[in-house]
Amino acid sequence: PADRSSPADADQAMEIARLTAEIERLRGGLVGAVEVIEEIEEAPLPPVVLENIVVPPHMVADFARMGRQLSRESLVKGTMGAISMLHPDEPGLMISTRHSTMLGRLDERGIVGGRLGGNPPRGAIGEWKVHEVLLASVALVTGGPAACIHMQGPYTTAASCEKDLILVQPIDVLGKEHIGKVVIVDPDDDAQEEFLRQVAEALQQGGMRCVVVRGHGAYAVGANLDQAMANAAMLEHSMQILLLARQANLKI
Repeated sequence: PADRSSPADADQAMEIARLTAEIERLRGGLVGAVEVIEEIEEAPLPPVVLENIVVPPHMVADFARMGRQLSRESLVKGTMGAISMLHPDEPGLMISTRHSTMLGRLDERGIVGGRLGGNPPRGAIGEWKVHEVLLASVALVTGGPAACIHMQGPYTTAASCEKDLILVQPIDVLGKEHIGKVVIVDPDDDAQEEFLRQVAEALQQGGMRCVVVRGHGAYAVGANLDQAMANAAMLEHSMQILLLARQANLKI
């Protein structure tokens, strides 16, 4: 039988073929871009040499990787937040991001270190003592390793601002399983020792995962940075679900 296809059908087929080829070209370009980005992000970083403290390159890279991840997931913005951990090879040493450092662009220049129980080093974050107390609490449980992330995700921060609320509690299944209840502590600049004691107690009461400071985000902890990050991300995700459920007037 004669071919009944019209010129319009042929044009449409050619256009589909052209678009398909263009999609494949763009897809290949994206794959290449991802590879380039990964190479840039994983570029080797030099060690940090401080007074009597050396932070090896792999630790610097871990801090930088975690800073980018926190920024990508909107757990921090601009110069918000901080990352800290105990030095794995030097007992009694705390390594932290520097004050006013942009975590999304963190490199070796944004890292400081100091002795636990000593004076905060030059350039230390304002919450150095909070990180110190939380890291020490985690180390007692793990027998050594400890990491802490101060994130200021909007949902966790907003949920904590409710007057007289003393706990934030996930309503989703994963949040209940992995985070559970998280205690809220009120900030107190006038009685720091009492505030630090309350922070340590709140962490223990909340299952050694997170503690929230009202209006100031959350401190998420773990044996390493990945565990701390997982707890931070899970808490923020659960608080987003909680606030969306409230906005929709769902019966919980």
